[in-house]
Amino acid sequence: MTTRLPTQLKTITGEPLPLPAMPQDRLLTVNADQIPLIKDIVAPGLHIKPLRLDPERGEWVFMAVCAPGCALPLHYHTGPAQVYTLSGRWCYREYPDQPQTAGSYLYEPVGSVHTFYCPEDNTEDTVVIAWLEGAQVSFNDDGTFHSLTDAVLVQHLTETVAAARGFGPVGYIRGHGADVNGS
Repeated sequence: MTTRLPTQLKTITGEPLPLPAMPQDRLLTVNADQIPLIKDIVAPGLHIKPLRLDPERGEWVFMAVCAPGCALPLHYHTGPAQVYTLSGRWCYREYPDQPQTAGSYLYEPVGSVHTFYCPEDNTEDTVVIAWLEGAQVSFNDDGTFHSLTDAVLVQHLTETVAAARGFGPVGYIRGHGADVNGS
């Protein structure tokens, strides 16, 4: 029996790569300035720019622009969430003494339960970058089910809202590194 060794791959410039490396012919990059702001996509005053949507892996990365007074219902996450605040201020009703402001990085473990809001007295929009895995399961004030938001829904809303509003394809990174949508 003859053992077949894998062929050594090379970079685009011809340099040999270590055997476990995968060649890459281009960077998967998007510029948030070139992605349209999709307004009021999940809640009034919550606007997003999808950066990477991967329904297969359940990951969704986006920039959110939140107007003063914007709020989400009580919810929990089925996967971890990471949020970096670029500007403005936001809070969880359950943790009013820990507002998130420009420069704050928040990690939420699986199962975190909270109620997001931007204070009405904010003098500017709040801008965050969020990376969520899994779903956000939301509840009404009486504890009944409200909605489920995940990468599948955000991708569907992005594409249908963009088409309805005449944006054309929105250039976010699709899948787990497959390509840039619309390119």
